[in-house]
Amino acid sequence: MAKKIADIRRPEIVEALYQAIQTHGISLPSYDNVAQSGDMSRQLIRHYFPDPEALAVALCDHLAATYRDCLMRGIIASDDNRRLRTFLDFYFDFLSEKGLEKPRDDSVYDALFAYASTSDRVKRNLHDQYALLQMTVAHEIQISFPTLPQPACRELGYLLISLMYGHWKFVATLGFSRDYNRISREAMDRLIESYVHRYENPEA
Repeated sequence: MAKKIADIRRPEIVEALYQAIQTHGISLPSYDNVAQSGDMSRQLIRHYFPDPEALAVALCDHLAATYRDCLMRGIIASDDNRRLRTFLDFYFDFLSEKGLEKPRDDSVYDALFAYASTSDRVKRNLHDQYALLQMTVAHEIQISFPTLPQPACRELGYLLISLMYGHWKFVATLGFSRDYNRISREAMDRLIESYVHRYENPEA
């Protein structure tokens, strides 16, 4: 069945917004900048996204889908014993040689986080994205370390995504050395090990 024209145009517009943010920086670009980025008319964008907030939400969904696709490819290619390692290695860009490069989208997330301060819809969308990531990581920790109780796995999920987000703000946004990729990634392993040790040795 042929795709509807809207199913073609909407992703094109969202991609144009993505590229425009990469070019113009932290503020969400105007319709004119998005139109120029996508080589399309301003009227076309307004037809599909008359509300700029809806366009920003669509961009949030686009980013989330990109990560889901990458992670699913990584999980399919790895065995069950390496699923957690695959998740964490991917987010610190250690799977590029296997065709699973972490998207270079930090400036786009910067723009969306700034916009979220004045948009409840974008704030809710980003909150739900990171909450889902927290629960996904917690689930993978539970599978890899079944002795850990669920509350501990949820704590670790929150700590790990906080570390990931903060790390990339420093490296990608502020220009800290990418050598910190490995330092932060190894710190995650030590953090998980500290939880496992605490629950396996409660008297220690």
